[in-house]
Amino acid sequence: MSAYRHLLVERSPDDHVVTVTMNRPEQMNAMNTAMGEDLLACFDGLHRDAEARVVVFTGAGEKAFCAGGDLKERNGMTDEAWRAQHVIFEQGAFRILRCPIPVIAAVEGFALAGGCELAILSDFIVAGETAVFGVPETTLGIFPGIGGTQLLPRILGAPLAKELIFTGRRMKVEEAKAAGLVNHIVPAGQAKTKALEIARRIADNGPIAVRQAKKAIAYGLETDLDTAMILAIEAYNATVVTEDRLEGVRAFNEKRKPAFKGK
Repeated sequence: MSAYRHLLVERSPDDHVVTVTMNRPEQMNAMNTAMGEDLLACFDGLHRDAEARVVVFTGAGEKAFCAGGDLKERNGMTDEAWRAQHVIFEQGAFRILRCPIPVIAAVEGFALAGGCELAILSDFIVAGETAVFGVPETTLGIFPGIGGTQLLPRILGAPLAKELIFTGRRMKVEEAKAAGLVNHIVPAGQAKTKALEIARRIADNGPIAVRQAKKAIAYGLETDLDTAMILAIEAYNATVVTEDRLEGVRAFNEKRKPAFKGK
């Protein structure tokens, strides 16, 4: 992959896992324009990457996954410049949300404002025990602008999401886990390790089947049940005609691990 200004992107050739690390640790990985452009370019590329099977999305250092938008850069921005920057953030967020392969957020420390939104744009979250989540934009007269008002109610239910957004209060990791925001809590500093462990397990599975499952879940949740069942059957039929399905059945009967090729 191309070099980025504020991202570290690593690929493991053996297990098809891509690690994307926001890399501004001195600024708590706050997202400036350049990082927004990097995220947009990176996830846009992942939409066309046939070899990648899972993404682990994290932040450099132990203080923060991402503390949101870089308000120092934004200080004094004209309305026009602010809107132009936000279009970049919006497009990057949508690329993460609709990434065709699973995206696992590995969160250490603060995931606040846009940083919290980046985490919940992922498919699920693994968090260190010191992680803290929050969408405090309204306390600054701003608005959760890359999906928080839509994703948090879907994940947590509307009443809790409204409380968090309206008050701007922070949620510690234990509450986040109990509320369904976080899948796994691990010792501080171990979120990336745990996320990679899960990612490798996913990457061992049939990549077409995983992609179709993600697509069916994502779009099925956004429609009525009858339509969702039709979408699921279409995804099933797209999986059945693959070489990987034949390989999986052969491997089961031969009592060996399947060698999936994504075909």
